Amino acid sequence: MDTEAAQHAERDRSSEPADTEREEEGSRSAAVPGRRWRRAGVLVALCLVFLLLVSTFVLQPFLIPSRSMEPTLSTGDRVLVNKLAYRFGAEPQRGDVVVFDGSGYFGDSDYIKRVVGVGGDRVASRGVQDGEQGQITVNGEPVDEPYLYPGDAPSTVPFDVVVPDGTLFVLGDHRSDSSDSRDHLGSPGGGMVPVDTVIGRADWIGLPLDRSGSLDRPDAFAKVPKPGGAHG
Repeated sequence: MDTEAAQHAERDRSSEPADTEREEEGSRSAAVPGRRWRRAGVLVALCLVFLLLVSTFVLQPFLIPSRSMEPTLSTGDRVLVNKLAYRFGAEPQRGDVVVFDGSGYFGDSDYIKRVVGVGGDRVASRGVQDGEQGQITVNGEPVDEPYLYPGDAPSTVPFDVVVPDGTLFVLGDHRSDSSDSRDHLGSPGGGMVPVDTVIGRADWIGLPLDRSGSLDRPDAFAKVPKPGGAHG
């Protein structure tokens, strides 16, 4: 009887390490998924912070809400706005497509338009009358605008303005369906957009994919002289 008891005791003791190892393995297997989920959560949080920083300081998506920039941009297009374009001393140039905060000038919203005149420029059009086709001149130089909506005149209404320093004269590419600087000449600010309200330059169409691509500055303004007559 004593021998049998000793054998049973030895068998019981020999099974203890195996049971302990199984428990440890179970604990480890339960802990690994938990660590993986925590790591995944940290990565997601870091990605969100990165995207927030990029959107705040570098690139910001902007949904085109209207037809005012056709055919360059269509309703529903998503463009990427380069928020660093004018951060290091550079300023908007004629031909740039910019997004700006129109609060107090155009309305309580963000707008997207094309820069036609910069500070010091004299921008004018005789409108569509007496045989005139509405062509726009900048500092006396006629501008051929290939980006206009087919069939649109450059301007059906006459105007003649000098753009104050630190502001921009902006127009939509779809002139017959755009509320722009021409329509706000009698409003506060005279239809001009302060440069410091510009959020950034629209550099790319991101979506839809079949329209994706860069928005390059046209050479339509290449022959425009600087204010005062000197050519740039």
